[in-house]
Amino acid sequence: MEIKYDNIKVIAFDADDTLWVNETYFRDVEHKFAQLLSAYETENTIDQELFKMEMKNLSIYGYGIKGFVLSMVESAIELSNGKISNKVISEIIQLGKEMISMPVELLNGIEDVLEALSKKYRLLVLTKGDLLDQERKLEKSGLTKYFHHVEVMSDKKEKNYKDLLDHLEIDVNEFLMIGNSLKSDVLPIINIGGKAIHVPFHTTWQHETVSPNEESDEYHVAKDISQVLKYIQ
Repeated sequence: MEIKYDNIKVIAFDADDTLWVNETYFRDVEHKFAQLLSAYETENTIDQELFKMEMKNLSIYGYGIKGFVLSMVESAIELSNGKISNKVISEIIQLGKEMISMPVELLNGIEDVLEALSKKYRLLVLTKGDLLDQERKLEKSGLTKYFHHVEVMSDKKEKNYKDLLDHLEIDVNEFLMIGNSLKSDVLPIINIGGKAIHVPFHTTWQHETVSPNEESDEYHVAKDISQVLKYIQ
């Protein structure tokens, strides 16, 4: 099926792993966390238990580094049967602070794409995560000048998108979403009648993966962000 973008007036970008590197830092910290708890379990088991804890806490803390750190602390207590030392807890908290203070590493080509598209389209950032952290990263990125609106969403399901587009008075038929997550950035938009372009990142959080039967031929896949201009200019 041919996908046309003639009607598009508004283009939204995901932030983490679409504008800048993010998931790589989480994987690095998960490895360091497993090393801190190596006396209690294998790294594979620690990773599995931490993911379970994150999913358990998602509805409480939401997405982002703060919830991740709290889940690491809770996992450390459980995996050690309450024997984890204050020193290790402090080290876990420090890992989180280091994540928050990491420099923002823009993905190759993103500024060229934003500069080109901003001349013709209204650009938005629609992202999940901690509000303060996302605002901080956007400011550090130097990309703020390209965007008309930034929204940190509690989730990216169909209803979340519908409610936001209604609030911003955006016609879904004139809307394009660009992001690295099929589950959050692509499929919900396709399902409500919008357009989406998938730009895969080399590392994807387990929670954001979808099984093959959930994939669709109703969207384009760009090998990198620069290739987006092949589809829409």
